[in-house]
Amino acid sequence: MKMVLAGPYLELRREEDLTPAFVLAVAVHVLLVAALMLGVRWQSHAPDVVTVELWQPPPPPPPQAAPEPPKPAPVVQPAPQPKPEPRLEKPDIAIKALPKPKPKPAPEPKPAPKPVPKPAAKPAPPPPDDRLAQQLLREELAREQQLLAAERERQAISAQLARDAAAARNRAMDTYVSKIRGKVRGNIVLPPDIQGDPEALILVTQLPTGEVLQAKLVISSGHAAYDDAVLRAILKSSPLPKPDSPTLFQRELKLTFRPKD
Repeated sequence: MKMVLAGPYLELRREEDLTPAFVLAVAVHVLLVAALMLGVRWQSHAPDVVTVELWQPPPPPPPQAAPEPPKPAPVVQPAPQPKPEPRLEKPDIAIKALPKPKPKPAPEPKPAPKPVPKPAAKPAPPPPDDRLAQQLLREELAREQQLLAAERERQAISAQLARDAAAARNRAMDTYVSKIRGKVRGNIVLPPDIQGDPEALILVTQLPTGEVLQAKLVISSGHAAYDDAVLRAILKSSPLPKPDSPTLFQRELKLTFRPKD
């Protein structure tokens, strides 16, 4: 190490040794040169060819006027020579004649329809003599009228008999009912406060012997005491009078009672 004087005050400064730095720099440069040489050797092959395609073609050259073609020289044509006429030779093969078409058969004529003979008209029958038919018709009408008249008379008689029978039955029935009402009326005890002539309708159920089974009030007279008096009188009148004919008997009878009857 060397000692040198530096600065205004002449201070002592140590001078460092630069030998190691120099050796390091030389080694770095040697390594760099070796690397370059090796790189050059590795890339000794020919470089790749790069083809560039232009997207837009260059503008076409301006059109040039085409030169006029030279005029052809006149050609002298030789005189035409007459051609020999060709000789026609007959062919060895004979042309067969075409077959003639067969004639179509003529259509057969249809036979004409034979006329149908019309039947001869029958002579009209002579008009019948209707005098006999009219006579028979009149007789038939007369018989029918007689039958109708007899039927109407029979129906009238039957209706009259039915009316007479109904009237006789009604009279007999009225007589039968009057007998019953007369017997019951004799057993009615009229209440003292009754006024007017009220009517009571009673349904009586009886036996063929006239024995009373039931007496039922159907329509009240409006006076309860009078209704009860009539019901008691009917039960008290049992057995009731019998009809003159057994055909007039009715199991149920509807009887009306008034105080003034």
